[in-house]
Amino acid sequence: MLPGRRQRFKVLAPVRLGKRLDLVHNGGIMPDETNDGTAATVLVVEDDFDLRDALVPILEYEGHRVVSAANGQEALDRLHAMPPPSLILLDLMMPVMNGEEFRAEQLRDPTLASIPVVVVSAHPGAEERARRIGAAGCVKKPFEIEDLLEQVRRSSRRPVAAVLTPSRSATQLRRP
Repeated sequence: MLPGRRQRFKVLAPVRLGKRLDLVHNGGIMPDETNDGTAATVLVVEDDFDLRDALVPILEYEGHRVVSAANGQEALDRLHAMPPPSLILLDLMMPVMNGEEFRAEQLRDPTLASIPVVVVSAHPGAEERARRIGAAGCVKKPFEIEDLLEQVRRSSRRPVAAVLTPSRSATQLRRP
């Protein structure tokens, strides 16, 4: 890849209905090419292993760090063991603890309540349910990957930015 040039790629990911969803992305650079420590972390809470497994490299390619969980309880456990992510992508229909139960628990915890959530669901009433739980957005399954990435860009909290001060050669971290 030439510096400053974008690559186009295609990823095929199976969806639950037995169909295959073509996921096409039209740009971006590999995160290891710009790994400056400022990547936003996204927590993907999705019980469908195939979809969760497909989203991780796509989000990483966009420059995000990705943590995943198979249900709401696992997501809460991960949140208590890590720095807060910039965004949570949340399925609604999951075993153990569903998305709405997870969101209620998240909002009860002052250290987690401000983390934005985007609902990613095939539920017929997903948009209404997303509004009811105070989600920052909603993406209906099946979805175009560019729509999901746009929602991630729009809803994610900005990560800490690296700023080089003129008087030092070391990088200092400062919030924008």
